[in-house]
Amino acid sequence: MPEKMPLEQRPITDDLDKLLQILPNVIADNLKQHPQKNELVEVVMDLGRLPEARFPGGSIDLSNEPITKEDLAQSIAKVGHFSGDNRAGIERTLHRISAMRNRSGEIIGLTCRIGRAIFGTIAMIRELVESEKSILLLGRPGVGKTTALREIARVLADDLHKRVVIIDTSNEIAGDGDIPHPAIGRARRMQVARPELQHQVMIEAVENHTPEVIIIDEIGTELEALAARTIAERGVQLVGTAHGNRLENLIKNPTLSDLVGGIQAVTLGDDEARRRNSQKTVLERKAPPTFTIAIEMLEKQKWVVHQDVAQTVDALLRGYAIPVEVRTVNSQGEIEISQETPRVSTEVTPVPTNLREIPNKPTGWRASGRMTPITDQGDSPLDTLIDQSWQQKEPETDKIRVPGPSGEDWPVYLYPYGIARSQLEQIIEILNLPIVLTKDFESADAVLALRSQIKNNNKLRQMAKSFQIPIYGVKSNSIPQISYGLKQLLHQDDSPTPETIDLNILAQGGSDDEIEALEEARLAVEQIVIPRKQSVELLPRSAKVRKMQHELVEHYRLQSDSFGEEPNRRLRIYPA
Repeated sequence: MPEKMPLEQRPITDDLDKLLQILPNVIADNLKQHPQKNELVEVVMDLGRLPEARFPGGSIDLSNEPITKEDLAQSIAKVGHFSGDNRAGIERTLHRISAMRNRSGEIIGLTCRIGRAIFGTIAMIRELVESEKSILLLGRPGVGKTTALREIARVLADDLHKRVVIIDTSNEIAGDGDIPHPAIGRARRMQVARPELQHQVMIEAVENHTPEVIIIDEIGTELEALAARTIAERGVQLVGTAHGNRLENLIKNPTLSDLVGGIQAVTLGDDEARRRNSQKTVLERKAPPTFTIAIEMLEKQKWVVHQDVAQTVDALLRGYAIPVEVRTVNSQGEIEISQETPRVSTEVTPVPTNLREIPNKPTGWRASGRMTPITDQGDSPLDTLIDQSWQQKEPETDKIRVPGPSGEDWPVYLYPYGIARSQLEQIIEILNLPIVLTKDFESADAVLALRSQIKNNNKLRQMAKSFQIPIYGVKSNSIPQISYGLKQLLHQDDSPTPETIDLNILAQGGSDDEIEALEEARLAVEQIVIPRKQSVELLPRSAKVRKMQHELVEHYRLQSDSFGEEPNRRLRIYPA
C-alpha cells in the first residue's frame, strides 16, 4: 500500500480561476468570496432563472438578477466548440461546460462542472491497478469516476511506465484543446470527433498505437461494449467506467451486460436442477467477463471491490449470498478494509446462504424413500401414465374463432413439443401472431416440435395421425427458426428459412472481410434486433459489402438503411 496521506493534504488541481473568467462578473465575484469555493461542484445558468452554485451539502443562489441571453452569449464565446454531445471545455483545464438547447437549437442553459485532478485518490485500489487486470468502475454521476480515471492513467504511465492511451470522447479526462492536461502524466490521449464513433476509435487505438493499457470513460452502447471485449481479448489491460450503482444494475442492463459476461436462459437436466435446488430454467453467465475486477463507487471515500467478477455474477444469478469487500479512507488517510453484510440477489429463488455451500445430496420424497418407483410389467400403470401424459387438460374454455384475412379460422391453437414455452410466448407477442398455446393435445390445431423429436418419437407421430393434427418441425430452438416455423404454420412466409442462408453464397466467394461483415449483420439481427426489438448500427463498410448486408437483412423480412458519409457510411437495421 502507498504511504498514507491525510485527505486535506492531497494535492488538488482545479484551475478554478479559469472557470470564473468565463462567468458573468457578478457571479464570478460572489464565488471568489465564498468560503467553500474549493468544494464547488458545478455552476448552473438557465435563461430567466437565478444562477446557482452547487456544493456537496446543497446549493445557493449567486445573484438576485436572472440570467439573460447576453450573459449566456458572453460565457459561450469564452469556451471551446460544443460537440455532438453538447459538451465543451476550457483549453488546458478539466472543466466541462454542458449546454441545454431549445427546439430551435439555441442554447438556453449551461452547466459548468468543475474538473479536478486529485492526486492519491486511487490509494484504495493501487495494488489492483498494478495487477494488470481489467478494471470497471461503477457509480452514479458525480461520484468521482472520471477523477479516478485520470489518476489511474497517471499512475500507470508515470509510476509503472506503461504505454497508456486514453479514449477521450468529450475531452473530459484530459481537458479541452490539443495539448492534454498534466494530470494524466505521460499517458497519450485520442480525441473522438463524434460520440457515436467512440467504438471505432477504441479499436483504432489498439491497432495503431500498440498500447498496454486503454482507458475509456462512459461505456454506454452495445458497440462500445463489443469493442471493449475485443480489446480485452487482445491482451490489453482495459480500465473503463459505466453508469450504475451496483453490479446488479449492469446485469439487468441488456445493452451493457456483456461487460460482465452477458446473461442467457439455460434449461437444466433433472439431476442438475435437484443438485442446485432450483428451477429447471435458470439464468447463467454466457461468456467470460470483459472486466476481471469491478469497483462500485458508492461514495467518494467508500468503494466496494469485486476482485472476481465471474464468481460474483454467477453467485448473483444463482441467488447465493455475496460477501463484499468494502474499502474506505478515514480522516487520517488510512485505508480500512472490511466485509459488508452479504446481500442476496432477488432475481432467482435464494439457495444456500454460504457462497461455497452446495447441497451434496437431493432432498424430497424420492430421496427419503417415501416415493416408490412403478415397475413396468405388461399392461401396468406405467403405460396408463404415459398415455395420460399426452392429455394434460387445461380448464375447459370455449374456443373463440374469428375469420382471418383469407377466411381461415384464427387464432390457431398450438401444442409445442420440445420447445421452450416462454420463448414461444415471447416470439408470438413480438410478432403479434394469432396463435394460442395449449397443453391439450386433442384440441390443438397444430403441433410445433423439434425435428429431432419428431424423428425419434413414434408416439408423437401416432397421436398426431389419430387426431389428424399436422406437425411442423423446426431445426433448433433459435429465435429465427421458431419465428419461421410459426409463420409457415400461418402460411405467412414463403421465403427461404434462415437456416438456408449461406453467407459464403451471399458473398459469392468473397474475402474474409466480406464474410465477417455478413456474420456481423446476422448476429445483430438474431441477437439484438429480433429478440429485443432494438435498432442496431453496424461498423462502416464499403458500398459492395453494404449491399450484401442489405440482402441478408431482407431474408429476415426487416428494414435497413445506409447513412453517414464515406468512409464512415454504415448500415442501420430496424426491428419489424
